Amino acid sequence: MSGADPGTILITGGGSRRGIGRATALRFAALGHPVAVLDIDADGATDTARAAERAGSPAVFSAYVDVTDQTSVNDAVHAAEEALPPVTVLANIAGISSPTRFENITLEEWERVFAVNVRGTFLVTQAVLPGMRERRYGRIVTMSSVSGQRGGGVFGASHYSASKAAILGLTKTLARELDGEGITVNAVAPSMVDTDITGGAMTEDRKAELATTTLLGRLATSEDVAGVVVFLASSDSSYLTGATIDVNGGSHLH
Repeated sequence: MSGADPGTILITGGGSRRGIGRATALRFAALGHPVAVLDIDADGATDTARAAERAGSPAVFSAYVDVTDQTSVNDAVHAAEEALPPVTVLANIAGISSPTRFENITLEEWERVFAVNVRGTFLVTQAVLPGMRERRYGRIVTMSSVSGQRGGGVFGASHYSASKAAILGLTKTLARELDGEGITVNAVAPSMVDTDITGGAMTEDRKAELATTTLLGRLATSEDVAGVVVFLASSDSSYLTGATIDVNGGSHLH
């Protein structure tokens, strides 16, 4: 991948002003790529797209999407492909979390977490994959978590951890299925990132406490994770597929 690459970067979950999706959009924009931002917060997606344009993207697109709904996903992806060059990179970043303990999780809450985190990744990937296969080129990045590797222990509880573990299985299996087709599929597994995914439930004291559990003495930033996504879309990662890249500051070594 280079600044001259005409392919579009499609990012889900890019509407939050402090989120990984927005940081990723801005990093790709600064490299000169067309950027499509999809989010259930349509205004947030529009704001990120405008920021990407200011950051240097030659063409931007934004749209509402409910990643749990197949029609919504297909419509949004189709619109993005109509407005911009073909999608060459998909960053599956949309996700939700919850600290509810196992015995208190309702079936509705369990299914909601899996719907956004797992079904959403499945639906969006399935929507962009035909074009990538036709062109025999693509970079798919999924968003897992250290929680899915070590079994929670920070903020997300059992349903969040299980959904993020499912993402790892999906990533590896899809990488195998796409063997020889010019498409790589890799996962990113951050630890606690200083974003708004916790809905304001993480106090500054708790953040400081968590920072002491890392070898680097701080929490990850959205930009830390975005940089890894950009790497996985680049030619420097062309021999990586089915891999999981940890972004945890040394809090979990395995």
